[in-house]
Amino acid sequence: MPFIYGYHFFKTLFVRKVNKITFVFTDFIAAFLAWVLFFILRKIILEEGVIHLPWSLLSNAAIIASFWTLLYALTGQYREVFRKSRVKEILNLAQISFVGGVIIFFVLLLDDEGVYNYQAYYKTIATYLFVHFFTSALCKTLAITHNQNLVKQGKVYFNTLIIGSNSNARDVYKELEKNNRHLGLQIKGFVHVFDSFGHFYEDELCNLGPYRAIADLIKLHQIEEVIIAIEPQEHEKITEILSLLEGENVRISILPDVYQILLGSVKVNHLFGTPLIEVKQDLMPVWQEILKRAADIAVSLFFMLFFCWVYFIIALLVKLSSPGNIIYRQERIGKSGRPFYIYKFRSMFADAETNGPALSSDLDPRVTPWGRFMRKVRLDELPQFYNVLVGEMSLVGPRPERQYFIDQIVLAAPQYKHLLRVRPGITSLGLVKFGYAQNVEEMVKRLKYDILYIENMSLAMDFRVLLYTIKVIVEGRGK
Repeated sequence: MPFIYGYHFFKTLFVRKVNKITFVFTDFIAAFLAWVLFFILRKIILEEGVIHLPWSLLSNAAIIASFWTLLYALTGQYREVFRKSRVKEILNLAQISFVGGVIIFFVLLLDDEGVYNYQAYYKTIATYLFVHFFTSALCKTLAITHNQNLVKQGKVYFNTLIIGSNSNARDVYKELEKNNRHLGLQIKGFVHVFDSFGHFYEDELCNLGPYRAIADLIKLHQIEEVIIAIEPQEHEKITEILSLLEGENVRISILPDVYQILLGSVKVNHLFGTPLIEVKQDLMPVWQEILKRAADIAVSLFFMLFFCWVYFIIALLVKLSSPGNIIYRQERIGKSGRPFYIYKFRSMFADAETNGPALSSDLDPRVTPWGRFMRKVRLDELPQFYNVLVGEMSLVGPRPERQYFIDQIVLAAPQYKHLLRVRPGITSLGLVKFGYAQNVEEMVKRLKYDILYIENMSLAMDFRVLLYTIKVIVEGRGK
C-alpha cells in the first residue's frame, strides 16, 4: 500500500512539473506572438507600405519573449501555479504589462526611425501594450483553466494534514472534504493537540500520531500542506506547533478566532466559507532576493579589494597586541540549520574558552586592549565579508549563534528556529536596536527584533539597518 501511495504521489509531482513548464512556455509563446503581431500592426499604423517579415523578426521576438518570461519570474508569477485565480492573475498581468511595456518603449521604441511625430509614438506604444496584454491574458486564462481542471480531476493534489482537536478540526475537515475537488487537498489524517486524548470522529479521519512527531509524519506521509485548527483556549500551542514545523517544506494555514479576524493584521484567505490565515513562506519577492544577493556580492568584493590595506593594518595590530592567530575561526549555525565557520579578527587572548563556551561581557578580561577597540567600531567583523561572498552569510540578517547557545535559547523561546529561515548577517536589527547579548536571557530579549526583521524583510529594511549600523560604529557603541 505505501508503494502505491508513493507511486501516485510521484506521478502527480511529475504532472505538476510538466504543467509548470508548460505554464511558463505559454507565457513565452504569448509574448512571442504579441511582438510579431505588433510588428505587423506597426507597419500598418506608420503606413510603411508592403509588409515584409524578415527572419530577424523571429530572433527579436524570442529575445522580447525571454524578457517577459524573466520579468514574470522575478515578480513571482510562477509560484503556486495550480492555486491561481484567473481574475487576480489578469489584474496582476495588467500591472506587469504596463511596467514591462514602458521598459520596452524606452529601450527599443523611443528611437524607432519610422516614427515621425509624437502622435505616432503614442499609437505604437498603446498598440503594443494592448496587443501584449490581450494575447497574454488569453493564453494565461487558458493555462490557468487547464491547471484548475487538472486539480478538479484529481490528477494534481496536495497531501494535507490537520492539527487540532474536537469541533474546530472536524468542521474544517468536513468543509475541506466538501470542496476538495476544487482545491486538490487530499486529507491524509489528523494529529491531536493533546497526545493523551483520542478524538470523537476516528471513523471519519485517521489519527496519525502525536503532534510532537509532526516532522516525521510529514516525511512519512509526504505532506505538503498543514492546517492548524485548534480551539480558542489552545492558542498558546500555536507557537510550539509552528516551531515544530520550522524548516519543513509545507504550506501552513491557521484557523483564526473572531478576534484575529477583526484585528486585520494578517492576510486571510476565505477558502470554502472558512477563513484561514496563511503563514507567509516567501519572505521577499524574487527580484528583491536576487538584488539582495547581488548587493551582498558587490559590497563584499568592494571591501575586500579596495580596503585590503585596512585588513593588513588590522592584522598587523592584532599580531602585535598579543600572541596567537590573527584570524579567529568558530563554528556557527546558518540558514536551514547548516553549520559553517565564521571568521573574525581575534579580539581575545589565545585559549580564551578553555573552560567551555562563554559569551563576552562589558568588562570581559579575556578581551585584549586592541580587541576592545575593534569591537566598539566592529572592525573585528571585517573578515566576515568572505562569509558573505561565498553565500554563508548576508550583509543584513540575524546574527549567527553557536549550537551550544541555540540549544539553550530554544528551551526558553522555541520561535528562535524562525531565524534559521534566512542567511545570518554581519549586522542585524537586533544588533543595532539591542546590542550584543551577554547571556542567554539577553539573547531571548533580542530575539523579538530579529523576528520583526524577518517578518518585514525588504531591501528598504536592509538599507535602514545598514544606516543604523553606521551610526552605531560612528558612536562606538559596540562591545
